[in-house]
Amino acid sequence: MNSFADLLGGFGTVLSPENLLFAVIGVTLGTLVGVLPGIGPAVTIALLLPVTYNFDNPIPAFIMFAGIYYGAMYGGSTTSILLNTPGESASVATAIEGHEMAKRGQARAALATAAIGSFVAALISTALLALVAKPLAGIAVSFRATDYFALMILALVTVTSLVGRSLVRGLSSLLLGISLGFVGLDGVSGEPRFTFDNPMLFNGIDSVLLIIGLFAIGETLYVLVKGRTRPGSVAPLEPVSGGFMWLSRDQWRRSWAPWLRGTAFGFPFGVLPSGGAELPTFLSYSYEKQRSRGRKEFGKGAIEGVAGPEAANNASFSGVLVPLLTLGLPTSATAAVMLAAFKIFRLQPGPQLFDKSSDLVWALIASLFVGNVMLLALNLPLIRLWVKVLEIPRPLLYAGILVFATLGIYSVSGAITDILIAYAIGVVGFLMRQFDFPIAPTILGAILGPELEDQFRRALSIGNGDLTVFLRRPLTVAILLLALVALVLPYAPRIVARLRGRKTVGAGKLAFADED
Repeated sequence: MNSFADLLGGFGTVLSPENLLFAVIGVTLGTLVGVLPGIGPAVTIALLLPVTYNFDNPIPAFIMFAGIYYGAMYGGSTTSILLNTPGESASVATAIEGHEMAKRGQARAALATAAIGSFVAALISTALLALVAKPLAGIAVSFRATDYFALMILALVTVTSLVGRSLVRGLSSLLLGISLGFVGLDGVSGEPRFTFDNPMLFNGIDSVLLIIGLFAIGETLYVLVKGRTRPGSVAPLEPVSGGFMWLSRDQWRRSWAPWLRGTAFGFPFGVLPSGGAELPTFLSYSYEKQRSRGRKEFGKGAIEGVAGPEAANNASFSGVLVPLLTLGLPTSATAAVMLAAFKIFRLQPGPQLFDKSSDLVWALIASLFVGNVMLLALNLPLIRLWVKVLEIPRPLLYAGILVFATLGIYSVSGAITDILIAYAIGVVGFLMRQFDFPIAPTILGAILGPELEDQFRRALSIGNGDLTVFLRRPLTVAILLLALVALVLPYAPRIVARLRGRKTVGAGKLAFADED
């Protein structure tokens, strides 16, 4: 009941004219960047982080950021369906069937089931977020330093093992991020670390510089060097025909169950430190392909293959907010960028956030309801406008991103040195993309690394320097074991396959020797 009263208070905050304006700005910007291939919510929020230094109140900023996140997920379906170019990996499953529907003259139906499914999933998952967030925060109050250390290890390891094809590349990316997070003066001894005797680095590398460099500058350099600046062929929109909201009765019947099933996949996987929406979207697609009535159409444009993954994609975001708000753990790159925004306002997400800044938490949750209503109103009527956005020349677009990123960095500190640092980090980000190193572990490592060190030192202080302090609490041991399983599990099929291959080869050699 208290959560319901708090949520009503959140609605009262969001429905003020100022906050409604920021919600509109957020969802519009989010849809715009979602439509543009290669520019996701992490890049957009990173570019806008310098703007937040001018905010006295953090609530409008976070309402805008939440709108950007949700809007980008909505807009990503437009690019996937009409252009067959997913802006993010979570939209790949949508592109498989959505573009086939567009080629068959059902582009509007595909866009409609994606938009409505996203809306339904977002409402259900946000309601679940409102129900579970405060009780989980209450449980998290009892966590100790060893538990938090283990949880951070679990989050870092899980994201690292799931986002990259190679464990070595993923761990290398993570270690790079942790090293960047350690740059500056040690908090206990005051000794400089990784500063190369440069006083400019004594305060560390600002998370804004790191995020803008890796995401915005690195992505732009990669796209320009690769020559991916030509827009693809956009599938045409067929004329408006019968049906309610562009869907026939049969399409409504085939869509509503995948919307609910996709929500059931997306929210729990968002809560777990599983690296975002990629896994639940593909699980939803695989389930619909195996179990739905229209499975014979898969590969040719099955509407279930659009409805389920899009619902899972949007439901995962509400799930991602659960560990972010209750434990201070980001489980995706965009959540890590939002954690950096919390730190700009000197706020620490976690169980105490619900007591110290409850108005912010519940305004953020309420804004998800309001933002999704706005998105549904924006997406369907303005679809032709978003299609026109796809025709923006890519060189002009990415040049504008570089200019905006440079001005944003300079506006924060007024130092040319920070611009040089950001561009140096951007070159590192470009090289990481070039050689297929994942970016998300670097961001998470840089942001969580200092906090991980603090919890480690706190735990050792409690245990008088004895490392067995991490084995005394069953909860800590269980979380560390989960981290070990999460590290090995994605690579277990490859290990088993290699072992089977060796056995087969050995058996073949033995048989050959017997014949001789």
